[in-house]
Order: sequence, then C-alpha cells, then structure tokens
Amino acid sequence: MRSRYIVLFFVILGACARAVTPAASTMNSDAQACLAEALYFEARGTGDEGRRAVGEVILNRAADPRFPGTVCEVVDQRYNGSCQFSYRCDSIPETYNEPDELAKALETAKILLTDRRTDITNGALYFHAASMPPGWFGTLHRLGQFGGNIFYR
Repeated sequence: MRSRYIVLFFVILGACARAVTPAASTMNSDAQACLAEALYFEARGTGDEGRRAVGEVILNRAADPRFPGTVCEVVDQRYNGSCQFSYRCDSIPETYNEPDELAKALETAKILLTDRRTDITNGALYFHAASMPPGWFGTLHRLGQFGGNIFYR
C-alpha cells in the first residue's frame, strides 16, 4: 500500500507541469494528481467535508466556461499575475510532509473524479479561509462554510 502512495507522490510532482492535461470529467492520473495536490495544500486538515468542498470548487471551475477546462489548468490558473490557489505562488516549495494527509487527498480526488454524486457546495466557484476577512468575496453569494473555508458563487 505504501509503495502505491510513493508512486502517486512522484506522479503528483510532475503532472501539473505538463502542457497537455485531461478533461475535468476524465479520471486519469494527471487529473487525480493535480486535484490531490490542490486538496493537500489548500484543504489539508479540514476533514473529509472540507477536502471535498475544495475539490468541488475545482471541478465546478473546470466545468464553467469562464475558467480553464481541465483540473490541472484550473489548479495552475493565474489571473492578473496572481495564482488562483495561494500555495502555487507563496514561494514555498511544495513538499508532502504528511503521508496520511496525502493519502486522504488522493482518495478524495479519486472519489470526486469517479463518483462525484451531489455537489455539497451547491455550485461554489470561490472560497477563502474563514479566518480571513472576505474582501472582494463579500460581493458574491455566500453558499456555506465547510472545514474552515467559506464558499461562494
């Protein structure tokens, strides 16, 4: 079991840097790796519901014509020079120091890509940490709070 996660760890390291990425609705290693990476760095420690909600935002964006059309492109998107996901631009190297959290992120990504069921966020496209002031998010429709983040459309 541990060797499976080691292999997926290396897949995650390289997958999001590729120029060609899969469609959001297609389950493959690139989409799962990119989604798991984002869940690990954006939703680590937020519980199953918090990870799922962040994943829902990424999938909702990939399905929305205003955003890039694949999971990896959504995770890597920049707007006016800023990253849409803060860990991508924080100048801190992405390292996976918590194997249990990585395993949870990989499992949540797999579930979302293969058996999504109901979107618990009801179509959220944005989120921020509940501990932060809403800033411009305050102009959006608030949908709820999951795992320490507030979600909007």
